[in-house]
Amino acid sequence: MSPLSKGRVLVVDDDVDLAQLLERYLLRADLDITVRHDGNAAVDAVNDFKPDVMVLDLGLPGIDGIEVCRQVRSFSNCHVLMLTARDDEVDKIVGLSVGADDYVTKPFSPREVVARVQAMLRRAQTQPAPGPTNPPSSDKSLTVGDLKVDLATRDVLLREEIVLLTRTEFELLALLATHPHQVISRRQMVESVWATAWTGDPHLVDVHIGRIRKKLGDDASSPRFIRTVRGVGYRMGDG
Repeated sequence: MSPLSKGRVLVVDDDVDLAQLLERYLLRADLDITVRHDGNAAVDAVNDFKPDVMVLDLGLPGIDGIEVCRQVRSFSNCHVLMLTARDDEVDKIVGLSVGADDYVTKPFSPREVVARVQAMLRRAQTQPAPGPTNPPSSDKSLTVGDLKVDLATRDVLLREEIVLLTRTEFELLALLATHPHQVISRRQMVESVWATAWTGDPHLVDVHIGRIRKKLGDDASSPRFIRTVRGVGYRMGDG
């Protein structure tokens, strides 16, 4: 997204009144908004509209929000803010595990949603999408064993093979890699990566770390890269 362009936001909710309310608040924030009310239309809209952020309700007709997120993650790296109908741990874990970046639990303040979306857009503006774009920049590359994290190109290579991470996954991995052997608490991770206050919910960090480990083939019980510090957070390396 160009720093001079409007952020593109796709709102997906089958509650028409709620979707229109969010649309009004997001329009006031000078954002480019598209609204859809079912899962299949949402997937098509991501293809056509190419949003920077998708605000996605989990309970949708057609295909539900979980399946929408799973399908979207196969071709788009847009940020996904999911809306859960209740304070349900299963909803949060499943949504995050298929590639959502953050969540808000209903009932919520529309201003909170706008604030979360704007934080995601700031991240999208300042940091290009990860992926096989340019050769690694040696002066900005971090190496942990056979893992390389390039901060300039936002590429991650494991044994010289590209590992595709979402924006949030890359930012978490880069945070750990730039502080080798240092314990980073969950609170520090949330405040650094999500630019929001820590709510005390470990799922937001833990599920993303689990996804990173899976993509790196890193066994949590015998890790090569990311180690768990129980009750605190995570660290990179052995020291």
